[in-house]
Amino acid sequence: MSRIGRLPVVVPPNVQVEIQGTLIRVTGPKGTLEFTFPGDMVVKQEDGHIVVQRPTDNSQHRSLHGTTRALIQNMVTGVSTGFNRILEVNGVGYRAEVQNKNLVLNVGYSHPVIIEPPAGLSFEVEVKTRQIKVHGADKQQVGQMAADIRKVRPPEPYLGKGIKYLEETIRRKAGKSGKG
Repeated sequence: MSRIGRLPVVVPPNVQVEIQGTLIRVTGPKGTLEFTFPGDMVVKQEDGHIVVQRPTDNSQHRSLHGTTRALIQNMVTGVSTGFNRILEVNGVGYRAEVQNKNLVLNVGYSHPVIIEPPAGLSFEVEVKTRQIKVHGADKQQVGQMAADIRKVRPPEPYLGKGIKYLEETIRRKAGKSGKG
């Protein structure tokens, strides 16, 4: 049996869960998320917990069991506490700022790059530490937006300039040898 799949999902008191057929809707202080789980999985809510069960032990059901439970756990965590991803801007003259909810990046191009947040996401920029924070309730959406921001100017290995995740380490290259 799946070690992840058999764990119950604990529902905090400020979160409401509705299960209608194969649709699960989770509502909390940070918003509302919906997920249509596979019809073979059995999802039940019992005394403050959500339990995911699989009908058989075939490989298809085993693979969906843990995934379904993890996605439901991420929904509950997202609407109660939310998710965030932190990026760091490195480079001389590179900077980021928020204007009217939009993220404006000046990262060495002839024009500023403007990124509009989709519904449910917000940006925060700390000028002193040169960090960009992406906040939201949907873990997948937060991670995708952080990846899109990083893609504007990925870090390069010679000088380390660019946008990188806070926990990411860039493997540096030596560059050219001096004239001998």
